[in-house]
Amino acid sequence: MPDIVLECRNVSHRFGRHKVLHDINLQIARGEIVALVGPSGCGKTTLLRAILGTHSPRGGQILMNGVAVTRPGRDRGIVYQRYSLFPFLTAEKNVAFGLTLVESSLWERALLFWKWWRLRRTHLRRARDLLANKFKLGHALELYPFEMSGGMCQRVAIAQALIIKPEVLLLDEPFGALDEATREEQQNMLLDLYQENLQAKRSGRNPPYTMILVTHELNEAIYVSDRVIALSNFWDWNAEGLPEFPGATVVYDAASPASPRDPLHRYDNFLQQREEIRRAAFEPESHARRGEYIRFWDEFRAGRGVGVMAPDQRMGPDGAQDASPGRAGTVIATEDAGS
Repeated sequence: MPDIVLECRNVSHRFGRHKVLHDINLQIARGEIVALVGPSGCGKTTLLRAILGTHSPRGGQILMNGVAVTRPGRDRGIVYQRYSLFPFLTAEKNVAFGLTLVESSLWERALLFWKWWRLRRTHLRRARDLLANKFKLGHALELYPFEMSGGMCQRVAIAQALIIKPEVLLLDEPFGALDEATREEQQNMLLDLYQENLQAKRSGRNPPYTMILVTHELNEAIYVSDRVIALSNFWDWNAEGLPEFPGATVVYDAASPASPRDPLHRYDNFLQQREEIRRAAFEPESHARRGEYIRFWDEFRAGRGVGVMAPDQRMGPDGAQDASPGRAGTVIATEDAGS
């Protein structure tokens, strides 16, 4: 059985009389990279904020490792579309800032200056190592946000979230404001983290990165994730005997196809899933029934999972993954789900 790190149980939310989410039930396993898609206004960001702990749901419960989420915690990190870096700090100091908060107290920072200063040097060294080795920003350590490109700033923001080692990283359309070429670079960065998860799984270690990526680009969602979940407010709530629209709910949950990661490049599978997601979540006239396109756990039990949920993680003689091909290859061009 997979290690379930995050669970949503019957989560519902509303703002006043405006109903946003209805009966969200999800289980996210450790090491999964999940894409969350859906029409504008269907509650994707609201669900992320509920998971983060800043907006408690009006109904249901969110659990981290079996413990109810009641407030933000260091086991959850988030990166927004508009990177939130401190303009007066360099890249390395921005990344080290979170460590300073979580690994030293106000008392130590205010009164035990000598102890805090030694710890501060350790934090800066860890920040430099992370930026240089994982995010290829060794040349930008001393740059301020206004001196860096948007893509570089977004990498720093992701490093800022990852350095405190959250159990789940939430990404709220982090590449939406970037140009196409820069967006592809950021996709490749996520694929590098994906490969680290696979390597950890093969060696018997816990995959280090569990991520939920909110995106409006279906191509991106399918390509960088190993599971796609779609929310929609176009579902058939009348079929459940409800007197009025109760809010958006999960209408799609399936493993991503192997096609973008398959050496045979079976793009017909990729295109088929993209059209299926459109039909289930984005077409107002479709009125999909809940459960009609929800099959992820059935696929897992049948041995058709991908990524860390694949049934086997053996390595071939050339270092390639035998049972579940890796994601090396050309990045798929992005496309707006509403186009």
